[in-house]
Amino acid sequence: MFPDVRPRRLRRTPALRRLVEETRLAPAELILPLFLREGLTEPRAISSLPGVVQHSRDSLRKAAHEAVTAGVGGLMLFGVPDNANKDATGSAGLDPDGILNVGIRDLIAEVGDATVVMSDLCLDEFTSHGHCGVLAADGSVDNDATLAIYAEMAVAQAAAGAHMVGPSGMMDGQIGVVRRALDKAGYSDVSILAYSAKYAGAFYGPFREAVESTLQGDRRQYQQDPPNLREALREVDLDVAEGADIVMVKPALPYLDVIAAIRDRVTVPVAAYQVSGEYAMVEAAAANGWIDRERVMLETLTSIKRAGVQMTLTYWAAEVAQLLR
Repeated sequence: MFPDVRPRRLRRTPALRRLVEETRLAPAELILPLFLREGLTEPRAISSLPGVVQHSRDSLRKAAHEAVTAGVGGLMLFGVPDNANKDATGSAGLDPDGILNVGIRDLIAEVGDATVVMSDLCLDEFTSHGHCGVLAADGSVDNDATLAIYAEMAVAQAAAGAHMVGPSGMMDGQIGVVRRALDKAGYSDVSILAYSAKYAGAFYGPFREAVESTLQGDRRQYQQDPPNLREALREVDLDVAEGADIVMVKPALPYLDVIAAIRDRVTVPVAAYQVSGEYAMVEAAAANGWIDRERVMLETLTSIKRAGVQMTLTYWAAEVAQLLR
């Protein structure tokens, strides 16, 4: 007549619920994306990413210091060059004095080894057409010509002091090319965070404002198709075989099944990127009073971790790290 098993006993008080929690967030597993805009003297708000800014060099260092003080585990830097410095091959991304490599040096000078300084390794911010590689005569992205540039870009970022590079262009063979280039240049200790399962979805809009993207067309010819899971497993297998130290899924919440499948498949750490559209949806709903912002923020990150990641890139990294302390 009455239940013999009462699971509610372990939910009765906050202390009991904390005691039996299966998934706990920690500041050290959060990675903060940062945007450094060439030519700024003050930070500039990004309208579609409330609370996120394009940084000046000074504000970048301040934000990095605050994030490290809060306990975040890493910083991922994106460089945003002046439009006048964009060209067909993204040459500003290779320039030792270009905005991305200058920013890496600034971060290293500010935080040293107190956190992991990561750098985005892609050409989309630097090309006049907004694609992640150089274009062939027919307008498609030339995979192998792009790889040659990625190799140079990786070495430039390592020379600037990056602890970890993040090849995000979804070119075939990119991890192997980057690994060999780093090793040949004497940077065998620089790690690779592989954007292994990066989907050509609809959640990137605010990010493209943040990096002032000039994209013409779309990226469906090289990023993954959202309906596919087994394809992601193949991409991950290839990246691990080529030398990836960490593999990542992007976006996060719409692809929790992909995260779980990858976690069961590999022995390297798994990361996820809670992308701009995921962040913006929560911020917009909270601004309208429709949801409890703090609870949703923590719930989404907990869900991503529960799916199997060891680290998450999120625009809330510094704020959540403070909440968790």
